[in-house]
Amino acid sequence: MQRQTLLIIGAVWVEPQSSAAGKRMLQLIAAFRKKNFEIVFATTAQKTTNALDLTSLQIKEVSIALNASSFDDFVKELQPNIVLFDRFMTEEQFGWRVAEHCPNSVKVLDTEDLHCLRKTREICYKKNINFSTEILLKQDITKREIAAILRCDLSLIISTFEMELLESVFKIDKKILWYLPFLLDEIGKHQQKKLKTFKERAHFVFIGNFFHKPNVDAVLTLKNNIWNEIRAYLPEAEMHIYGAYINQQIQELHNKKEGFIIKGFAENANKVVENAKVVLAPLNFGAGIKGKLTEAMLCGTPSVTTSVGAEGMCGNFPWNGFVEDNYADFALMASELYKSKNLWKGSQLNGFDIINHIYNKEKNANLFFNYLEEIQQSLEKHRTRNFIGSLLQHQTLQATKYMSKWIEVKNRLQ
Repeated sequence: MQRQTLLIIGAVWVEPQSSAAGKRMLQLIAAFRKKNFEIVFATTAQKTTNALDLTSLQIKEVSIALNASSFDDFVKELQPNIVLFDRFMTEEQFGWRVAEHCPNSVKVLDTEDLHCLRKTREICYKKNINFSTEILLKQDITKREIAAILRCDLSLIISTFEMELLESVFKIDKKILWYLPFLLDEIGKHQQKKLKTFKERAHFVFIGNFFHKPNVDAVLTLKNNIWNEIRAYLPEAEMHIYGAYINQQIQELHNKKEGFIIKGFAENANKVVENAKVVLAPLNFGAGIKGKLTEAMLCGTPSVTTSVGAEGMCGNFPWNGFVEDNYADFALMASELYKSKNLWKGSQLNGFDIINHIYNKEKNANLFFNYLEEIQQSLEKHRTRNFIGSLLQHQTLQATKYMSKWIEVKNRLQ
């Protein structure tokens, strides 16, 4: 059987140590490698020092340009079996070109999280108004993202909440949606025993990418609304803040006397979380699965977060700590979790259950590839069923194609 080719079109290079999105992409790459796909990763982005060297994984790296016919030549020659867009914006930029030059390629959109949901929640939070689906439906970004989902043959959704939202509010056919959360290894009893004990751990930790606005807001919330109350309960405790791309606003929160310590980029995020006693993540807005919280579960570290933080992540399983939206209750529960060995241990076990039942890599990957193969075998029929998607594809191909060609000519004449 001929080896299949996967083309990944990324908005950025893969940075698994910087963001949950980077970890997610690496999980998908590993799953496709296990299925013996030849993988090509293409992006318009400039490489950073945090970017993973994909060539070490036998993946070809390609730099591509926006609004350039050079991409047409590249993709026409490659003729990938599957094209994976890492965000809806890359589908907007390159989806029409793939459709024109590789009509038989299955187009898959990895939403990562619903950007429109995250952005709308941010708008509501800043305006101090309650989030509603009515406000969500009015946003331009919502129309763009839903259109991208409809144009693709399959969209990967990582949160059960977002699956429900797409099906019930946007009425999107389940046939073009697939629930695929993070793909994580099972935490066996032997591995559980190797983790540091309650007594061996110390301090609270927050870890996140500070290009991501929900993370910036969460750390400000910790400092301004929660930390003083926790210190009143636990005068010796420290709050350690880790993450990539820490900005000046966050750096200025550093106060050793108050035990609020900005640590910066973590070379080994797992090591940091494994040594911590409790992860704190007071997220006021956001979407999708929070990598910092699954990472906490993997490291056997209980967490306290908000309803937005825990949304769509644990099914019917109890959280590995507490979910609190009130800041005073958040501080109290964080302190109780930090002090009580029994409460801490029970929360840790909850986290193991969540990972092993919901994020099981083998089970989730096998189901996904079975469905992907089903789509490949009946692609024409699959697309015929998605009439709205075909309509949007037709309109986009006409409108975006000529706008892009106009920009290309304009750039050439400058």
